[in-house]
Amino acid sequence: MTHFSSPASALPESEGTLYVVATPIGNLGDMTLRAIEVLRKVDLIAAEDTRTSRPLLDHFGIMAPLVSLHQHNERKKAQLLIHKLQEGRSVALISDAGTPAISDPGARVVDEVLKAGGKVVPIPGVSAVTTLLSVAGMTCPQFYFHGFLPAKKGERQRQIQSLADLTAVVVFYEAPHRILATLTVLAQEWGGARRVTLGRELTKRFETLHRSTLEEAVHWVQADPNQQRGEFVLAIEPAPEVAQAGTVLEPSQERWLAVLLAHLPVKEAVHVMGEATGLPRNPLYAEALRLKGS
Repeated sequence: MTHFSSPASALPESEGTLYVVATPIGNLGDMTLRAIEVLRKVDLIAAEDTRTSRPLLDHFGIMAPLVSLHQHNERKKAQLLIHKLQEGRSVALISDAGTPAISDPGARVVDEVLKAGGKVVPIPGVSAVTTLLSVAGMTCPQFYFHGFLPAKKGERQRQIQSLADLTAVVVFYEAPHRILATLTVLAQEWGGARRVTLGRELTKRFETLHRSTLEEAVHWVQADPNQQRGEFVLAIEPAPEVAQAGTVLEPSQERWLAVLLAHLPVKEAVHVMGEATGLPRNPLYAEALRLKGS
């Protein structure tokens, strides 16, 4: 049976525990008192990159020894940590920034420790996902966190297409060298009228929050090279309910789509219609095929 600790635990109360500790994503003031206390008490800290974590730990006077744990050695290091826990030692797991296992290493270690009957305690704190959602002003109570999209263009486009009709806020992480390409594909596939909140370098010196349509966001990023630097989080509003309910286009929209189809290939007609109406690509494509067939 898997056991989790009581959430009331403020400090390590017994040995043989894995603490999953959230750390700041930029501003050191976001480090919680509980996280500092736990990291000062544990016997070992498993860090995604010890070179990144050491300055943070030194800042708070945390002297516990470090061991590296990243995506390439996670399975192997999980066994080492389980051995330490079985010896009665306490271990903390941290990533470079934010909450471990949220598009960062950690999930495999937690899974292996729980399978071995170990005790796991969450020490909550900052996550870029909730940080952006709290200021996005999107009233839909549901959100879907996708993390990073694939680096390869074709696979990235396929995944974006598959998410077009979700009736929930969709959250992505993105790297600076891909942000413009990703926004461009999102605008093409989901319609340029869909609203997006873009967070860049959250909690850091050059933190930027930008709220606009996808089409406007493409132009905004394209116009300023400074907005193509740093780490990004995107929150995009849900697909229009009309598309999700499976209803047909309004008569005037159907006529316009028919006119476009008379002069353009299906893919281009759907793209133009999506840009004009903000409707998701998939329902438009299905409607275009129906009109072509008739």
